Amino acid sequence: MRSRIGSLPTHTVENQPPPLENLNLFETDLALREALAREGGGWAEPEVREFGRILGRPETIRLGFQANRHPPELRAFDPYGFRIDEVEYHPAYHELMALGVRHGVPSVAWTAERGGHVVHAALEYLLAQVEAGVCCPLTMTYAVVPSLRHEPELASFWEPLALSREYDPRPLPAHEKRGVTMGMAMTEKQGGSDVRANTTQARPLEAPGPGKPYELRGHKWFCSAPMSDAFLTLAYTEKNALTCFLVPRWLPDGRKNRIFLQRLKDKLGNRSNASSEIEYDGACGYMVGPEGRGVRTIIEMVQHTRLDCVVAGAALMRQALVQALHHARHRKAFGALLSEKSLMQNVLADLALEAEAATALALRLARAFDESPGSQEARGFARLATAVGKYWVNKRAPEHIYEAMECLGGNGYVEESILPRLYREAPVNSIWEGSGNVICLDVLRAIAKEPGSLEAFFAEVADACAEEPLLAEERRTAEAILGRPDLLEREARRLVESMALLLQGSLLRKHAPREVADAFLVSRLGRESRSAYGTLPSDVDFQAILTRALPVS
Repeated sequence: MRSRIGSLPTHTVENQPPPLENLNLFETDLALREALAREGGGWAEPEVREFGRILGRPETIRLGFQANRHPPELRAFDPYGFRIDEVEYHPAYHELMALGVRHGVPSVAWTAERGGHVVHAALEYLLAQVEAGVCCPLTMTYAVVPSLRHEPELASFWEPLALSREYDPRPLPAHEKRGVTMGMAMTEKQGGSDVRANTTQARPLEAPGPGKPYELRGHKWFCSAPMSDAFLTLAYTEKNALTCFLVPRWLPDGRKNRIFLQRLKDKLGNRSNASSEIEYDGACGYMVGPEGRGVRTIIEMVQHTRLDCVVAGAALMRQALVQALHHARHRKAFGALLSEKSLMQNVLADLALEAEAATALALRLARAFDESPGSQEARGFARLATAVGKYWVNKRAPEHIYEAMECLGGNGYVEESILPRLYREAPVNSIWEGSGNVICLDVLRAIAKEPGSLEAFFAEVADACAEEPLLAEERRTAEAILGRPDLLEREARRLVESMALLLQGSLLRKHAPREVADAFLVSRLGRESRSAYGTLPSDVDFQAILTRALPVS
């Protein structure tokens, strides 16, 4: 316990909330607990609860602050002028990485007999509330598996190491390590999200084909977590065919691969995690999947990382809400606790509705990933709804976190609070793996090219629409937009927003208490809905919503 002195020479420190620590992040999140059980991950509740306890300890919370206060540094050369291309991280970063790996954040989805993606989502959701930067390499290590399985020989070596519960950050060839992390490098300067504009070239080093080595020459504008042990990347073969390759940091003979780190990005947020610009100057990469099917191969990794973008957005909102609720329950103003003021209750309840809707959506999507191998309908739903959820949850997150910050006033604006970090972190989940317009176009692409995806989506919300007039009306709005193909791209954002609210509203109508579902529907879909938080109708049961959001300690 940290010693604190409140009697100062000029005043006594009072009317300040106690530190928000030793709070079990899972045990105090009723919406998450219900969703974990409902969506098929209830068997893992003891481990998830223990993870929530560890993450709520003051020493773990401190690791997140330390990892951001001391961002990674590039060491391109050693003192003698030799290139080493290494990134140094603060020990706090490594401790958090080890914690996530040990508890199965990147592995449980593939090692569990059932409900693995749901459990993964719950664990990721909890970890992101303490420090989201480490979630990037953990997510990519989780997400690489389905793409890697396109080449069984490569998968037989790399997959067991990626699914290891031992974190091994040593800069060594993979065959000498107890576990590995995986990354991705897709975009280039001239193309960005338009990866078909890439210019990186791949030349075969022996007989060409899947699993075979190629020499890669080119650059990548964004390579996140560059100390990963291997990366999936895209390059054009001699047949001008955009193809996926696995590029290890070390070669089998123990030499470093010719991947050169040019610089680290100075980012708005996600500061504990390194993102880099790299060059392949004769790097060795192994073809993954068929030649010319690079986008189709790597998109499976992208689909899984998009799920985690939804999870992370929900997590950031949850942590912001908890910070605001804790402050309001301990801070007095104008003669009463902030939490007793009806206007503050309105704001907090509105934030709670948004956070619960995001959590319900994230865990429902995760279940669709668990069901996808045996169900075409689940695959279609996951394909479409993940893009819808990524767009909407992460559009809502920055404003949500800002509103929570405002609940704390000046205390929320300074770096001693976690809220500035959450606020800076929020945009990365919108921008990474396709920013808003790219995702909306992807929704249209899925509707046009993925058989049954739209039907599966509307089947998911059908029962709730039949029971709830506001949802039925919103469905008609979405169908009207879909009925105008000449304007579909122009109104894509309206369509995706409508679909997201349909899905969130139907989940809350089916699974949340009536006071939560009713308040969400009337405030998001009703004719009197408003865009600012804190504009719920006066007949909403604020206290019931807030007690559910965070039990009063």
